[in-house]
Amino acid sequence: MGTDGRTVRYADRFLTAARRAPMSAFTPAAVAGVQALTRHQPVSVLRALNRLRQQGQITAAAHRRYAASLNAASTEIKALSPARAGELEAVITNIRHITSAGLLTASRLPALFLTLDRNRQWWRRGPLLGYGQRVEFAGSQLVWESYPGQGIELQVLGSFGKAQWMCAAGGRYANRCRSMLAELIPLAARRAGGLTWEYYFNFDGGVPPWTSAMSQGTALQTLADAYRSLRDPQYLGVGERALAVFRRPPPTGVAVPARHGTRYLQYSFAPAPADDVINGFLQSLIGLDDYAHASHSVTAERLFAAGSTEAQAELPAFDTGAWSLYQPGEEDSLSYHELVTGFLQQLCTMTRAPRYCHTAAAFQHDLKTPPALRILTGRVAVQRSVSIRFSVSKISRVGITLLRGHETVFSTSASFTHGQHAFSLPSLRKRGTALVKLDATDLAGNYHEVSRTIGVG
Repeated sequence: MGTDGRTVRYADRFLTAARRAPMSAFTPAAVAGVQALTRHQPVSVLRALNRLRQQGQITAAAHRRYAASLNAASTEIKALSPARAGELEAVITNIRHITSAGLLTASRLPALFLTLDRNRQWWRRGPLLGYGQRVEFAGSQLVWESYPGQGIELQVLGSFGKAQWMCAAGGRYANRCRSMLAELIPLAARRAGGLTWEYYFNFDGGVPPWTSAMSQGTALQTLADAYRSLRDPQYLGVGERALAVFRRPPPTGVAVPARHGTRYLQYSFAPAPADDVINGFLQSLIGLDDYAHASHSVTAERLFAAGSTEAQAELPAFDTGAWSLYQPGEEDSLSYHELVTGFLQQLCTMTRAPRYCHTAAAFQHDLKTPPALRILTGRVAVQRSVSIRFSVSKISRVGITLLRGHETVFSTSASFTHGQHAFSLPSLRKRGTALVKLDATDLAGNYHEVSRTIGVG
């Protein structure tokens, strides 16, 4: 059960949503502050590497390679401009913070030091990057993403989304599927008693290392499709170990017991209900179910059943009746509305559950339905500031025009979420009537207009 192409294109956008404000870009003063911070870290990364070598957790060759990487990056910083040095220094800072927290384990070293090496390579001669820009390197298919002030970071969801498309696309892409998983699998860390692909940068209040049910679910789906395409059982073995994070609570895992089953978190560091993100939850379920069908794993089947029961119970709270919600109280952008619709359509096909099917149909209908618009104000006072109240059924650009006779007294527009709102207008000096015209255009381009004559005085 592979993901359709449109869903793959949308799925990897989630973790780089524009609503997430990036860290401030590094100025020379900020660079100096970061350098001062890193000089006073209580635990040396080199000392931690020495301890891992002495304990036999890494080989002598690996120890030399990681130490050389760290020294090379520290030397490189001295030759870079302040902006470039700040990006590379920030990557070292993240490694030092992980070390200070006692979390620099042997299994995390491959991903952490690949990140360091890629940043050293990029900031030596690559262009400066804006927030969310993605880059790749010759000889590799991994996807990297820019987080200004933290360098470029491995985009786990984006990389697995790309790999999943290749693994589901058939024989023509089989070799690329195999080679990409050969890059990704060794970058998994031991977490929650299994394997997890982690994120190693600060994000939305979370500190590294953290993980995501959405990216882990996409990894499971990729492994299932790789098994189907390549008939190699090793991918199912990796997938079975990747289930562990769905059995543990945060911050180690992503499983939160809920009223009807289990919710799987978009971010392992954000267990509060206000941070529930429905499309991430649904994608994790698609990955679990796809893997369960490929592997016949009883564990995956149980995890999917617990999550699916909860997701179906929660879905009505993410439907305004005219549009979908990204998380409680926040309407989806157009791309996220299309994303969640695609996920629901997949779950409908997989399970035939009425709640998935009906919600998918409703969200699809929302894409073609004009916003409902109503003028709530019927009379305003003369010579006072005027407030024209209205309601709109979904997030839209709403325009207002106020006419007295044939003269346009006021006209403007603004974006509004669903619910009741108001436009504030200049005072009206004469008694009588005025004509209020409102129009609304939703995110999908659907248009509606209404008008009403109101009394003045």
